[in-house]
Amino acid sequence: MATNADPSAAQGLSTDPMVVLGTLPGVPEAVDAVRGAVDKLYGHRVMRRRSDEVTSEAALRGARGSAALAGADWSLEEVRRRTDFSADDQARTVGAALRLTAEAGQLLGVWRRSPMQALARLHLVAASGAAADDAVGRPRLAGEPVDEPLVSVAEIDLPEPPEVNARLDGLTALLLAGTAAPALVVAAVVHGELLCLRPFGSFNGPVARAAERIVLVGSGLDPKSICPAEVGYAELGRAGYLRALEGYASGTPEGMAEWIGHCGRALELGARESVAVCEALQRGAA
Repeated sequence: MATNADPSAAQGLSTDPMVVLGTLPGVPEAVDAVRGAVDKLYGHRVMRRRSDEVTSEAALRGARGSAALAGADWSLEEVRRRTDFSADDQARTVGAALRLTAEAGQLLGVWRRSPMQALARLHLVAASGAAADDAVGRPRLAGEPVDEPLVSVAEIDLPEPPEVNARLDGLTALLLAGTAAPALVVAAVVHGELLCLRPFGSFNGPVARAAERIVLVGSGLDPKSICPAEVGYAELGRAGYLRALEGYASGTPEGMAEWIGHCGRALELGARESVAVCEALQRGAA
C-alpha cells in the first residue's frame, strides 16, 4: 500500500493500516455518504422485483464508464448497438470493459482465496487477443513495456517489477488477513494500488476498476453490483481522477484521504445513476 505515514504509530492502537485510513479527515463522512446513497438505492421499490434488470443495466453503464476513462468515450447507445469489438483500439477497449464487468461477477470466490489468481484472470479476459500470449495474465517482467495511456500522463513513477511483486504480496496479505475497515476504504486501496503499480503490460485501469467492483460486492456493501462507480469516475472526469490518484501515490494522509473521498463520490454517483434507472423502469421508460 502506497503510504509514507506510519499508521500504527499515528493511532497507537491499530495494526490494521486500512482501519487507520478509515479515520483520516473526511473519510468517515465519505463512508457515511456512500452508505446513505447505497441504502437509498437498495430501498427503491423497483429493486423488489426487477433487481436483475437494474444489475444488467448497471453492468453496461459501468463498462461504458470504465472504457471512457481508458480513452474510448462511446455513448451508451453506441455500446448497446455494437456487436463487433475488435475493429480498432477503441472498440477493443470497450469490449475489454464489457468482458471484465461480466467476469467480475464470477470471481468473488476466487478473489477470497487468491486475489492474485483473480487479477490474473481479469487481465486474461481483458487482453484476450490483444497481446502476446506469454505476457497475458501475469505481472510484467523487467524491460517489458506498459501501455497505460491514462496513468502515463500522471506524475506517478512506474515501479520496477521487484517492487510491484513485493507490493502485490503485501496487498494480498492484507486482503487475506481481513480488515475491519469500511468497504469503501478497502475498495479504494485496491483500486489505487493497482493503478499505481500497473502490474500488467496493458489494461491495468480496467482491471483495477473491475477489482474494485469485486471488493464492493464481496464486502456486502453492494452485493447485487448495482452501484457502478465507473459511471461516477467518468462523470467526475479524467483530470479529477488523475489528480486524486496522484494523491494516493504521494502516500501522504491528505493524499490518501483525497483518493478515498474521490472513490466515495464516484460510488455515490453510480448509485444515483441506478436510482434513475429504477425510476425509468417504474415509469415504463426503460
